[in-house]
Amino acid sequence: MSGTGQELAKRNGHAPATVDPDEEPSAEWGWHGSFPRGTLIAGWVSTVFILLMLIGNHTGKVEDLWLVGTALVMAYGLIRMQLKQRRSWRQ
Repeated sequence: MSGTGQELAKRNGHAPATVDPDEEPSAEWGWHGSFPRGTLIAGWVSTVFILLMLIGNHTGKVEDLWLVGTALVMAYGLIRMQLKQRRSWRQ
């Protein structure tokens, strides 16, 4: 007779993963996860928005350097996140 997943995990020496509702309040009502695709879309939209802020009436270049630097850091993080997701099944 086959058992449930929790019983099989106990027999194999693996404890089932439990979520503490105090640490993860969303686990109480059943949702527990993230939106990786939504994060990427929001990140790229934010990066483009930052680059669009280069168009303006400011005369100094310090603002431009900060905007471009911030956009580059965000783009690096987003590309790294995409590569990490793409390679996650190999690890």
